[in-house]
Amino acid sequence: MNTQRTLVPAAVPLTPEVTVRKPRPLLAVALAMAIFSAAIALFANAFWLSALTSAMALSLSVAGVAVLYGQLGLVSLCQFALVGVGGWVTLRIGHGFAPPFEVSLLAGGVVAALLGLLFGVPALRLRGLYLALVTLMLAGAFQIVISAWGFPDGGPGFLGRADGVGRSMLARPTLATEAVPYFLYCAFIATLGLMLVQAHKITRPGRAWALIRKGETVAIASGVNVLAYKAWAFALSGFLAGIAGGLLAGNVGQLEGRAFSAFESLNLFALATVGGAFHWYGAVIAGLLLRALPALLTDLGIDGYVTIGIFGVALFHALATAPTGIAGKIAGLLARFTRGAGR
Repeated sequence: MNTQRTLVPAAVPLTPEVTVRKPRPLLAVALAMAIFSAAIALFANAFWLSALTSAMALSLSVAGVAVLYGQLGLVSLCQFALVGVGGWVTLRIGHGFAPPFEVSLLAGGVVAALLGLLFGVPALRLRGLYLALVTLMLAGAFQIVISAWGFPDGGPGFLGRADGVGRSMLARPTLATEAVPYFLYCAFIATLGLMLVQAHKITRPGRAWALIRKGETVAIASGVNVLAYKAWAFALSGFLAGIAGGLLAGNVGQLEGRAFSAFESLNLFALATVGGAFHWYGAVIAGLLLRALPALLTDLGIDGYVTIGIFGVALFHALATAPTGIAGKIAGLLARFTRGAGR
């Protein structure tokens, strides 16, 4: 009788609680992003709307870094190059065939995912410093290629160069041609991307990635296909970066090759660490640091390049005292507040 009393309560919660609790993180992402986006749309001026639209787009690329680093412990330093790939493809298809913006955006995400998978091939055998160096060299190679080719500007041919003619602007989505609607459009896409990453974390891929992070031997012993799940992570990371590049192209209407240097990939990874790679809102914080902080300094009459020094100090602080980043600190404060309120 005693054995039955201990076994029955343990077996009861398995089905209902798993089905009820899993959607909660996804709902939290959607609710928090909706409140944040509504506040920005109501109170921000044109200058801040442009900066925060770029921040929303880049939060997707940071989320891709968080998948690789936060879930697998892999350091990839070519993420901003994949942002450039997504932007390049979105512009080329948009100028060359003039489909709906969503078609060009999705094409940019898919091509960046394929290249992300290709860039991730070294990760199947390399880790740590060696993987970081290889991906950084790939980012440098992209910088050279895009400097020679340039971004499409509405001209004919594969490269879309309009020599001697004014550059064409990429048309925004039909429902989001103005600044406020396009910001909300980007915030909605960013929310879907963050929810996609969060859904991976709480389902089978997240469990497989956690085992791989502990040790590939442990993962293989548990029946995890290490190669497949690593490839999955790199493809997902590349897809998010490509979507971010397409959204940036829609925000500005065109892109410059100088904006996608290897240094920007380093900067992106550093701020992903500062913002917090282990919580979904760390990607949003990092996106704000990448675009909103320089905009704030410019608005105050301070040279935006000062942010390089600020980011360096913030990275040192994060590595030394706060490895979970700003988002980890916020999560700790919320947990402490919740425990205090419960008592």
